[in-house]
Amino acid sequence: MIEAIELRLVRLPLVGPFRTSFGTETAKEAILVRAVGDDSEGWGECVAGPAPGYSEEFNAEAWVTLRDHLVPAALAGSGPEVRGHRMAKAALEIAVTDLELRQRDVSLSEHLGTARTEVPVGVSVGIPEGGVTQLLEQVAGFLAEGYQRIKLKIEPGFDVEPVEAVRGVHPDILLSVDANAAYGLGDARVMEALDGLGLLMIEQPLSHEDLYQHSLLQGRLSTPLCLDESIRSAADAAAALDMGSCGIINIKPGRVGGLSEAVRIHDLCLERGVPVWCGGMLETGLGRAANLALASLPGFTLPGDISASARYFPQDLTEPFVLKPGGVMSVPRGPGVGVVPLPDRLEATTVETLLLARSD
Repeated sequence: MIEAIELRLVRLPLVGPFRTSFGTETAKEAILVRAVGDDSEGWGECVAGPAPGYSEEFNAEAWVTLRDHLVPAALAGSGPEVRGHRMAKAALEIAVTDLELRQRDVSLSEHLGTARTEVPVGVSVGIPEGGVTQLLEQVAGFLAEGYQRIKLKIEPGFDVEPVEAVRGVHPDILLSVDANAAYGLGDARVMEALDGLGLLMIEQPLSHEDLYQHSLLQGRLSTPLCLDESIRSAADAAAALDMGSCGIINIKPGRVGGLSEAVRIHDLCLERGVPVWCGGMLETGLGRAANLALASLPGFTLPGDISASARYFPQDLTEPFVLKPGGVMSVPRGPGVGVVPLPDRLEATTVETLLLARSD
């Protein structure tokens, strides 16, 4: 039984600016949800950011949604009648799941039904301030560390030339690009130029709301499109596949409302023979641990954007995750998500806390 739920806003500096087509982040600001039971506690991480750039959700909104709607319903033992707000829902679902699994001494990967102990991982490379020269240096460094796949963030004005430069130096690596919905169908010539560079995938080139436009673009390309922001549920995934809008799907638990819906999307794609992989949202070790467990399911055949803690943080919130030889990371095997925040680190990064207890 849940006795109380704590909301905690934390802020961790990044090792360097991370720029995408919708903005630049210099720190990871996240809401942590702590579910408190009689003799244990569980943790979840909300992947929303401080501004509604990647999606319409953002931390101030997620805090209010959790505080005023989702948490009171959970403490009362009832289901929340809340439409949308998937990132807030996912954080609460994972915290409650973590609590329940710790009480049963069962790991999240066991709960999901997978026995894999390692998963292949790639790395996402932001748009560098130093242009192509800096990009090539960063890619070389990540390859030297052993990452199995390199993903390049692109935007109008920084697309074909930098990707050609990376491909020219590294003709045989697994290489993909991610536009974060920065283009329109009128930019098809850019996509056609990228299509000739032997990419693993082109991720979310067009609007998150337009599966039809993606289907038209996919029909003009041999490179599979991968959808991220467009896929918020198993129903979205089914529609995208039925329309021929993509050939690969990126699954993020936070984007789709939690692990349960993420598993439903995985199962759908596995049944249809469509590859999936686990995307990242600059998570702390708490969110990273849950992503690793999810990525150990059999349909996750492509390296995900999970990456080592040192890729993003000078010091993570948990014991750091490390990249192992062969470009793999270990799936946590301890109870629940398998990690907890380091007390000193948690205290040092906390901006605000709120404890909500059961009223009975």
